Amino acid sequence: MDHFKLRRSTLAAYSAPALPNSALGLPLSVYLPPFYAAYVGLDLATVGLVFMAARFWDMFTDPVLGIIGDRFNTRWGRRKPWIVASVPIMMLSAYMLFFPPHGASGLYLGGWMFLLYVGYTMLSISHMSWGSELADEYHERSRIHGWREAFLIGGMFFVLGIPAFMQLSGIGENFGDGVGAMGIFVIITLPLTVLWAAIKVPDDPHHKPDPIDWAHSIQTILKNKYLRRILIGDILAGFAPSVTGTLYIFFIIYVMRLPDWSETLLLIYFFAAFMGVPLWLRLSYTFGKNKAMAYGMMWGAITLMGFFLIPKGYWPIMAVGNLLYGAAYGAGPFLLRAMMADVSEADTVATGQKRTGLFFSLLMISSKMAGALSVGITYVLLDWIGFDKTPGAENTPEAITGLAWMFIGFPVASMLLAALTMWNFPLDHIKQHNFKEILEGEFDPVPVYDGDESSPQPTARTDDDQTATKP
Repeated sequence: MDHFKLRRSTLAAYSAPALPNSALGLPLSVYLPPFYAAYVGLDLATVGLVFMAARFWDMFTDPVLGIIGDRFNTRWGRRKPWIVASVPIMMLSAYMLFFPPHGASGLYLGGWMFLLYVGYTMLSISHMSWGSELADEYHERSRIHGWREAFLIGGMFFVLGIPAFMQLSGIGENFGDGVGAMGIFVIITLPLTVLWAAIKVPDDPHHKPDPIDWAHSIQTILKNKYLRRILIGDILAGFAPSVTGTLYIFFIIYVMRLPDWSETLLLIYFFAAFMGVPLWLRLSYTFGKNKAMAYGMMWGAITLMGFFLIPKGYWPIMAVGNLLYGAAYGAGPFLLRAMMADVSEADTVATGQKRTGLFFSLLMISSKMAGALSVGITYVLLDWIGFDKTPGAENTPEAITGLAWMFIGFPVASMLLAALTMWNFPLDHIKQHNFKEILEGEFDPVPVYDGDESSPQPTARTDDDQTATKP
């Protein structure tokens, strides 16, 4: 196993902005859609289409900001300025979305969602790229993104604790009060954690930015076999939790008949996800990142199918189900991001350009595509089967059965396909070590995408070799 160089204090400071970032992302997928549908008063189809449109808009801004970020440099570094600049945008947008005026329209929701995602993209892409540039070792990249994933899940856990505490203690009058409290948590923690990371964690200010070549950047997407595989795997792996997150409130209330336990059960789910990260990280050290990710997807599919067997209205068994299924949540995201760091390095070997921001922007696109499809498809289908989202409404048995099959069936199929896609991913620790030696100048560059993606065999550099250049 590679020797780890980064201190835990540095990893904690780097990972800290992930806490408010995920504390914002969770309500966007789980709480805000039903909040705007049930309490603000927008119809299901409008909410689903607005959230899907906002995500697709975000898919346009992701590569643009990713490419510009790679070519942007200051004496403070390449990534920090974007992260700091995202803070006021996200704070303002979060306030407007979590505290909408009476009678807010679909246009109001869409406008602030669009602006929020600009700031969200600036923070997320820059943060992931920054982490990938902190290390050049296969397993240490897993460690960095594992820490980041732990803080991401921690943010979800903390923000969920707010409405859960309010629900159990009787504070607040309704669902909307809990949503507002989540927004306050994000607005307070975002500037504090970004300040800590900006002061504590280094960011290389000496990289000479390459000129922006949009055509060449697009060609990168088309020819890179590693990249295409990662993006497909991310869409499949991300679609599963996006569907369960989107439908969770409705599933717990109408299928499981546990309306008073929704936040508590979700806390159990994310507690299991948090505790599962070290397990998947350890498995990645032993079997490789792709195998560990595939194992996680298979575990998630098996445990989610068990939800069909849980008796309605019986929260202890549902808690066990959430505990088992939640352990799989952390397997996909951080391992795929650690693999993307290796893919970006392979691209640097092949092209001589460092385009980490572009690569992670594409990963953001695939993740958001999964989220957009989950909201757009499931909410439109709920409307089509006649599901009534009004609090306290009586739904038909057919509508409730349809909801249950969407909540379980879509994610199970998606996770199994994700496991199949990533099982034989060809970029392993041996290839990554070869790439590292090439970039350190010990070997001459070799093609890494041609043929059958077999492991490159670098040629040792001699002292009198004046033709080879380090990318």
